[in-house]
Amino acid sequence: MTDAPTEFAATRTETDSIGAIEVPAAAYWGAQTERSLENFPFGARERMPIEIVRALALVKQAAARVNRRHGLAAEKADAIEAAAQEIAQGLLDDQFPLVIWQTGSGTQSNMNVNEVIAGRANEILTGQRGGKAPVHPNDDVNRGQSSNDSFPTALHVACSLAVRRRLIPAIERLHGSLDARAREWAGLVKIGRTHLQDATPLTLGDEFSGYAHQLHRCLRRIEPAVEQGTDRLAQGGTAVGTGLNAPAKFARDVAAELAAITGVAFAPAENLFEALASNDPLVHLSGALNTLAVACTKIANDIRLLGSGPRSGLGELDLPANEPGSSIMPGKVNPTQCEMLTMVAAQVMGNHVAVTVGGAQGHLELNVFKPMIGAAVLRSIDLLATGCESFALRCVDGLSANEARIGELVERSLMLVTALAPEIGYDNAAKIAKHAHERGLTLREAGLELGLVDAETFDRVVRPEAMLGER
Repeated sequence: MTDAPTEFAATRTETDSIGAIEVPAAAYWGAQTERSLENFPFGARERMPIEIVRALALVKQAAARVNRRHGLAAEKADAIEAAAQEIAQGLLDDQFPLVIWQTGSGTQSNMNVNEVIAGRANEILTGQRGGKAPVHPNDDVNRGQSSNDSFPTALHVACSLAVRRRLIPAIERLHGSLDARAREWAGLVKIGRTHLQDATPLTLGDEFSGYAHQLHRCLRRIEPAVEQGTDRLAQGGTAVGTGLNAPAKFARDVAAELAAITGVAFAPAENLFEALASNDPLVHLSGALNTLAVACTKIANDIRLLGSGPRSGLGELDLPANEPGSSIMPGKVNPTQCEMLTMVAAQVMGNHVAVTVGGAQGHLELNVFKPMIGAAVLRSIDLLATGCESFALRCVDGLSANEARIGELVERSLMLVTALAPEIGYDNAAKIAKHAHERGLTLREAGLELGLVDAETFDRVVRPEAMLGER
């Protein structure tokens, strides 16, 4: 046995179709879980995400309710449902030691859940932990199911719940913080920049409104990826999509029970063959998460640039001083939250590459990269949720504008000359800008020295606050 919890010392004998094997006496799991521990020795850091395990338990709970209506003995169904609820509530997390890197259908994790539910159900019914009687992990817990439909169903349930419970609130939190800054600074005129060079003016609020809307659009992309994607379930397809060994309407009924348990409007996939053979909904969701990562990178990098300095950079924003920034330079403060969020985004982008490759591995009737795909998407959801929450709390909420520096840079900008172009022509306006830069003059001084504009016209036209467009 590899990487089982250390308290599991004494053993009992369990069997499967391969034969007998020793299992820790304190474990609820059985032979197939134990074999997976031996065959895939990756260690605790590579464990199957517990969200997938708990989602599998929800699937088993829903299936037990449906199977009860199709002949599963009431006492078995009740015990299965009770054990599944304990797993879903996180009460038996130590019973799931298997790793991500296993068979591509997730069979070992499906059986791990089946065995633990059976082992716990048997304890409820007889006082004897483990075993296959009276509740059998395959015949009773897995009744009407296959790993090929239960595992992808669990992936969808886990991701749909994680997006709703963790990611959407985190995006909304960061959006709210950015939007508050946009409103606060709606009237603060600053110089714009394109190509990292001076451009025409806008307000600091305009700039932050762009960031807030980026997140708003990301959210609008993620929501349908869940509602029209991962909310559709493979359950009922069993081995290859035909529904062999499942009762009539099993797909519909299990989805309805999952909806009742979770409050999410789960429904059967429109085509169960597609639902088993591909993981396109998860690839699509990962793509939306990838776009969010791109947006987070842009926002964090801009705030990092605007806060650069404090005396030798742009210095338009003052970033919160959360911790010392250097072990050698006293008083240095670094944009650590910006760095955190951009690293998170880089990891999410890497996860999306893996998910994309995995999604392409749908050979014939089954995609066999399901554990990796599910684990990667869930990791991206968790990273982005945590990153957005922290960035809002520890960076954006505490930002302040350096109005003196902003005003100084507006005053010095050569691109205010753009306002003169309709009056004196593009070429003459360019001459003023170049002359001012070469001689170290203000635009006004350069224009008057060259005789290309009079003082009254310059003062009337070159006003930063009048260059903001229609409001």
